[in-house]
Amino acid sequence: MIEVQGLSKRFRSSQGWKWAVVDAHFRVRPGEVFGLLGPNGAGKTTTLRLLCTVLRPTTGTARIAGYDIVHQAAQVRRHIGFLSATTGIYERMTAWEMVEYYGRLYQIPAAQLHQRINALFDTLQMQDFRHLRGGEMSSGMKQKVSIARALVHDPPVLILDEPTAGLDVLVQRTVLQTISQLRQQGKTILFSTHIMREVEKVCDRVAIMARGQIIACGTLDDLRQMYGQNDLEELFFALVA
Repeated sequence: MIEVQGLSKRFRSSQGWKWAVVDAHFRVRPGEVFGLLGPNGAGKTTTLRLLCTVLRPTTGTARIAGYDIVHQAAQVRRHIGFLSATTGIYERMTAWEMVEYYGRLYQIPAAQLHQRINALFDTLQMQDFRHLRGGEMSSGMKQKVSIARALVHDPPVLILDEPTAGLDVLVQRTVLQTISQLRQQGKTILFSTHIMREVEKVCDRVAIMARGQIIACGTLDDLRQMYGQNDLEELFFALVA
């Protein structure tokens, strides 16, 4: 469902050109939660933005749901739900209005859209603040709105950039439970994080990223056997140090 081949991206900085992602290769299968694990600055967010067509790769390519991220960007965007690390919630719109607005952008018929939003609000436990404006919401409420917004058009692929960042433990738990439910529905999920516990809880496979490169990839059991280390945290630090 997601196929990444030699994906690379460089940016111009005050010190010259800098590679943020270097020759990334991986595949995410249908119905799989694939973790992209790495420290801050590893290149995770740049990789996700390339896949979401927000950025254009310097070299390499990727296909999502069969569509090329460069040549078929509009089709890619219709088949993904993207949750950024920054919520980007409009302060003057209510939770319902924000999710409805994005549903209309995807041209979902009104009756179908309202049923879809109600179902999402039930699943994410959002009904009690459906009429609350963005400027009055807690960080957890805003993150739930962002998740509902990413899911409103029922995309087959979800790309989540640190979806639990800045949330309290109860909201984190709800988000991780939602990810597990979405996997059961057959969604393909690419999940960026730097939290080992989240990887162990929800991911089927994981790629460890550091300094713009993917340095290990496989199931947790595969990685533990490959590197002779049962503790994921110790394995992670040994690889990225």
